[in-house]
Amino acid sequence: KAEKEKRQQERLAAIELRTRGEKQKAPEEKERKWREKEVVTYTVPTLPGQKKVTTGPMPESYSPSYVEAAWYSWWETQGFFKPEYHPHKSGVSGCSGSGNFIALLVTVRLSLSMHVVPFRTSSYIKQPLMRRHRMKGWKVLWVPGCDHAGIATQAVVEKKLQKETGLLRQDLGREQFLQAVWRWKEEKGDEIYHQLRRLGASLEWGRACFTMDQPPTSEIVATKFLGFKKKGLLYRHETMLLVGAWRCELLSPFFSAQVEMLQLKGRTFLSVPGYKKTIPFGVMVKFAYKLEGGGEQEVVVATTRPETMLGDVAVVVHPDDPRYAHLHGKQVEHPFTGQSLPVLTDPLVERSLGTGAVKVTPGHDYSDYELGLRHGLPLVSVIGEDGRMSSESGDWLKGVERFLAREKVIEALAERGLYRGSQSHPMVLPLCSRSGDVVEPLLKEQWFIRCGGMAQDAMEAVNRGCLTLFPQFHEKTWRNWMGNVSDWCVSRQLWWGHQIPAYRVSFPGSGDADQSDCNALWVVGRTEHDARLKAAEKFGKPLEELTLTRDADVLDTWFSSALFPFAMLGWPEETPDLQNFYPNSLLETGSDLIFFWVARMVMLGRQLTGQLPFSKVFFHSMVRDAHGRKMSKSLGNVINPLDVITGISLEHLHQKLEEGNLDPRETAIATEGQRRDFPQGIPECGTDALRFALCSYKCHGDDINLDVKLVHSARHFCNKIWNAMKFTFAALGPDFRAPLGDQIAPESPVDHWICSRLHQAAAACNRGFEELDFNAATSAIRSFWLHSLCDVYLECVKPVLQSGDTPPVQVVQRVLYFCTERALCLLAPFMPYLTEELWQRLPRPGGNAAPSVCVTTYPTAAELAKWYNPEEEANFLLVQEVVHVVRSLRADYQLTKQKPELYVACSEDRARRVLDSYHLALRTLSRCSSVTLLDAEGGVPSGCAVGIVSKECRVHLRLEGLVDSERELEKLRRRRERLQSQLAAVVNKTEIQGYEHGVPETVQQETAAKISTLEEKLAQVEKASRTFQQLLKSQS
Repeated sequence: KAEKEKRQQERLAAIELRTRGEKQKAPEEKERKWREKEVVTYTVPTLPGQKKVTTGPMPESYSPSYVEAAWYSWWETQGFFKPEYHPHKSGVSGCSGSGNFIALLVTVRLSLSMHVVPFRTSSYIKQPLMRRHRMKGWKVLWVPGCDHAGIATQAVVEKKLQKETGLLRQDLGREQFLQAVWRWKEEKGDEIYHQLRRLGASLEWGRACFTMDQPPTSEIVATKFLGFKKKGLLYRHETMLLVGAWRCELLSPFFSAQVEMLQLKGRTFLSVPGYKKTIPFGVMVKFAYKLEGGGEQEVVVATTRPETMLGDVAVVVHPDDPRYAHLHGKQVEHPFTGQSLPVLTDPLVERSLGTGAVKVTPGHDYSDYELGLRHGLPLVSVIGEDGRMSSESGDWLKGVERFLAREKVIEALAERGLYRGSQSHPMVLPLCSRSGDVVEPLLKEQWFIRCGGMAQDAMEAVNRGCLTLFPQFHEKTWRNWMGNVSDWCVSRQLWWGHQIPAYRVSFPGSGDADQSDCNALWVVGRTEHDARLKAAEKFGKPLEELTLTRDADVLDTWFSSALFPFAMLGWPEETPDLQNFYPNSLLETGSDLIFFWVARMVMLGRQLTGQLPFSKVFFHSMVRDAHGRKMSKSLGNVINPLDVITGISLEHLHQKLEEGNLDPRETAIATEGQRRDFPQGIPECGTDALRFALCSYKCHGDDINLDVKLVHSARHFCNKIWNAMKFTFAALGPDFRAPLGDQIAPESPVDHWICSRLHQAAAACNRGFEELDFNAATSAIRSFWLHSLCDVYLECVKPVLQSGDTPPVQVVQRVLYFCTERALCLLAPFMPYLTEELWQRLPRPGGNAAPSVCVTTYPTAAELAKWYNPEEEANFLLVQEVVHVVRSLRADYQLTKQKPELYVACSEDRARRVLDSYHLALRTLSRCSSVTLLDAEGGVPSGCAVGIVSKECRVHLRLEGLVDSERELEKLRRRRERLQSQLAAVVNKTEIQGYEHGVPETVQQETAAKISTLEEKLAQVEKASRTFQQLLKSQS
């Protein structure tokens, strides 16, 4: 693990160096620039819930602000997102209504104002899935659920409270503090739900739930807790836990998975939350324990945490270490407490580490805790939950912060002549992933749930194939977790959360109870009255003699979040929703939650309902910034999706940092990060572009390095679709009547080709959905719109539409309508706003047409099978190859506006027949004045540039009369000189001494690629020069 951490640190350092280098490169900065687009707004008065008016003229170009206005409230009002809408949909043409359903949920952490990382959940997988299933006639339920995020929310509110009022939560008291949290929740919770609506998430808001709802969720949580007690799965136990002492004194145990291990090479000064100056770590301190009655005899021990020596209870050496053989069974004296500490032997002691003699502090070290249990040593805790020294450390240290106490202990040891020096020492420092604070192991009594049996069931569910994890490599992680699971600590030392329904009982004589049994004086009950009755029965005491004190701790947030799949449906009551929608079909979440959330849902779902909560889990990729770094507020690389949607200036990005909870030092670092990554701010991209960009990344295990430039590119794609539909509306005209499916009758080869390409796009898109390969789905849609429809078909039909010949025009109109309508529906799950805006402007066929693209039919390969024409697609490949060669020639000879004559010589009859059938398309796409097909080279006129398509096919582009040969030769001469100079400069770099061994391989590869590109360009210049020289000769 240490090696893995080392590689990660090296990777981050390389990223930082690279980003610094990028900042200094002027060309790179030019690539980042973007031109601000005109923002067009929708101004027609429309009440919330009313349908948007789409009869007016379209804006000249795509504007997200205009397109996304008004639609969401109309969708909600129409009930499109409710599963109950399904019966009404069965009459829609093409919607069979399969009777199947898919029920997913979204869990938003209350403490998060939505940024791109959690946004992936609502858009990256679930949004397209939900919308596609709805369009396919499935009964869909997607419930918005919000968990209370106990630790994170309390931390945020405490920071806010201290920043605004200077008060700690202890100053307010529990009740007033909880009221402050609820006020913040109302504000923040509404903000998150507003963001989700703004993002177009098709959630069923009427079933929204929150883990702290009173009732029903709080009652369900209490019922579940009591149920575990009855089954003997709940117990209380004192154990070693990791506790973070946060700023604002937020204290709670957490799991090892929430701990980041920082590898230190030696003495390192680090900033620690709550301390004004940096603290040194990676230092091994040596001090001596004097033997009792041994005069000057001593044992020197070594430690990186000298402040814990106040909790030492023994010194341990290896039984076979000859240096300490004479000390076996002896006692040493603690210099501050005066207590006698035994010198013990244990074979697990590493003789080569430190001095070979180990101080034992069972209350503050895992290894020492285990060793103390083996030897029956007392457990002494000298550091409190607040990170300060406790009364056990003595009056002189009580209340001193732990790392300041470290200095005092060393000074006191030196005064007593016991300090033996210190040295730099490599070590691994555990840090809390939330706060960055140094983790402190402490002894605490906690409530635990036995997980062994539940974990075994969860592992078997995967082994038997009842539960599928995707990508499949996560199954190994699952088995490792479940095969080595520990009991679940469900206690949290917080105020915000479900207070544990457990009570400590006291009565006359209760002090004599067995102190070793942590459960002896505890009872659990739904209410205090219920618990009091149980206590009277348990202890045989009258009610009036009992005093009950409720446990101040709250339950782990994941305890209540694990209930979501069935609690949101009304469990434990047998509600219609529970019967219809449980188990869920799919859970989609991040791989970082495989244990915290997914495993708990599976274990508790099986335990409480007897069923798996879902049959399939999709773990999406982690979203990082463009440089591969984890998104962090302190780095300034966190992206709020609303900032990408609406656009934001660099100044306002900085302002948001100033308004946040970062300390000044972190704010300065984050500000610089923003200035480097977003020098011009973030352009307005829109919801659809952001969602489409995220779904365009490969998500099967690889991290996503999100670059805003890719989102901006997706906005350009939206504009391309916008312009294509403007062309379509103009081509259809005001009198066009939408045809029924059987009225579509393509005639020309290019008509057949585009319909076949539509079938292929639908097949690839549906296959991508089924395989959860959204990169494949979005690629298929993008390719059809850009490369098939816009680049080819729309260009090819322009001459037909301009001809005015009615029958061919009507055929083209129907094909164009059919392809654009179906292509919009293919795109709808990814871009609901844009597709609704454009789909509503298309004319509808007669009959029971769907009211919205949200609930119309989704295109399938089966529906479009009759249009599949592989022969025509193969034929058109030849046309595209010819066009590609012609365009290359045009570029070589800089024929930007001219329309030369084209001669195509084919020795194969079949190839000539294919090209002849696409004669008009070939002329249009190659932008030539005429196309002549020849069976031999003999009929080619002089003055032509030649391009090779294949052995059997060549193209000849007539240049005579279109170019000034002498002028073009002069241009080519100057260009040749520039290229030769560039090539010589690059080649010179490779000829320096030690190039092969001293220059990194990646740099050598880049240099070789540059040389190859320059040589290729020179060859093109030479070829063009020869053509122009021949043209000059023919003219003379």
